[in-house]
Formats: sequence, C-alpha cells, structure tokens
Amino acid sequence: MARRKREEEHENHERWLVSYADFITLLFAFFVVMYALSTINEGKYRVLSNSLTSAFRNVTVNATGQVIIPQVAAPTPPRIVAPPKTAQPPKADPVKQQQREKMKNMAKDIMEALAPLVQQGKVRVLETSRGVTIEIADSALFSVGQALLNVESTRALRAVADVIATSDFPVTIEGHTDNVPIKTVQFPSNWELSAVRATTVLRIFADAGVPADRLTAIGYGETRPVEPNDSIEGRARNRRVSIQIDSALPEKPTELPVEISPAPVARP
Repeated sequence: MARRKREEEHENHERWLVSYADFITLLFAFFVVMYALSTINEGKYRVLSNSLTSAFRNVTVNATGQVIIPQVAAPTPPRIVAPPKTAQPPKADPVKQQQREKMKNMAKDIMEALAPLVQQGKVRVLETSRGVTIEIADSALFSVGQALLNVESTRALRAVADVIATSDFPVTIEGHTDNVPIKTVQFPSNWELSAVRATTVLRIFADAGVPADRLTAIGYGETRPVEPNDSIEGRARNRRVSIQIDSALPEKPTELPVEISPAPVARP
C-alpha cells in the first residue's frame, strides 16, 4: 500500500506581529518605569513659566500664574517753559551818581590848580572808594623837621581850598612821616610833627572859607607808610600830607538798646 504523501505545511506570514507586540510592551513598561521614577517640581516650573511670560510679553505675572496687564498712563501734555528773565542791573542811586560826577569835576579842578606840582611829581590825585585823595610830598610844603608853610605852598593850598569850599563834602587832612626819629623841643616825636603839619594845612583851608565842621586833622606819624623806609626814595614818599575828600553820605546814628542784667539777690 502506497505511503500517503505528507501535506506541505502552510507558511505563517503574521509572525512579525508577535515580535512587534513584545517590543511595544517593553517600550510601554520602560516609559511607565521612567514616569514612576521622575518627579515634577511644580514650583520651579511655575517660576520658569512666569519669567518667560514676563520677558516675552512685557506683562506682570503674580505668584498664582495670573497675568497682570499694566495700565498705561495717559501721556503728559508738554509744558511750556518760559525763557529765563534777564537779570536787570540795579538802578543807580541818583543821589550817589550826582555826587560821583561832582567829585570827578572837583578832582579835575584840583589837578589844574596843582598842575606845576603834579608835573614835578610832588602831588598825586587819586580816586578811591572813599572819594578823592590828594597826596602832597612834604618837600613841597615844609622844610625838613618843620611845620611852617612857605609862600608858594600856601598859595597852592589856597587854590585847593577854593575848589573844596564850593562843595559840601567832609575833608580829612592826614599828616605822615618816615621812620627817622625826631626829638626837638617843639616836636618830641613824629606824632607831634605829623599832627602839627596836618593842623597847619587845616588852618589854611578854614581861612579860605571851608566850614570848620567839615574839617578834620589827624597825625599818623610813621605808622602808615606807602613805601618801605629802607631807601631814600621810600622815606621821601612816606613824608607826605594826604587830603581826603570823602564822598560818602553821613549816616544817621542809631542808638543800641542797653540790656542790663538783674542784680543777683543776696541770700540771707
């Protein structure tokens, strides 16, 4: 009896599904394990999210994650600024200005009256903050160690007095010497010599019509030199008579209140 031929086995074309299913199962298990091992820090995630949102959107995010939209302020209208006012120079006092003009005219007249002495360098006319100062070298007025005026100096001083008499400015006559000591019967020191010389000039002015209440004579001796006394020229400059014509207005004196502290009470 003939053997029955074995039937050919049918080939299975879906075997790859088994391997694929196994791979998917392992992959799922891997992600489950990874998820179980990982922990999400919610606080750090929220801080990072808020920072990114604030940086890219220019908005404010509070701690709960809510977005705070800032309010835009209304534009400020432009302010018109007035240009600065130019400082006006102080108005000159008309009275002082008139006195200044009067003083300049007086100085000009005095220089004309003393023109010969000015040319010789024995007289200087100076304009100061106080007024006009006339410096006359003692050699143009007096002999050495004397306080008597010669004829020419008397005539020159009378010309100056005629100019001063037409104004109402106070006049101070100052006598100055060098540091060479003097000791005579009439002048024991330079103080007496300078004071008598100033008084002599004052008498010329008073006799020429200058009111006595406008005249003052002061002797400074050697205390106010204008040059060092270590040379002949310096000592010659220091021996002088200065005529100061004051342009300042006299001020009305104000009496200061006297505060008397109470006497201490004697205790028994």
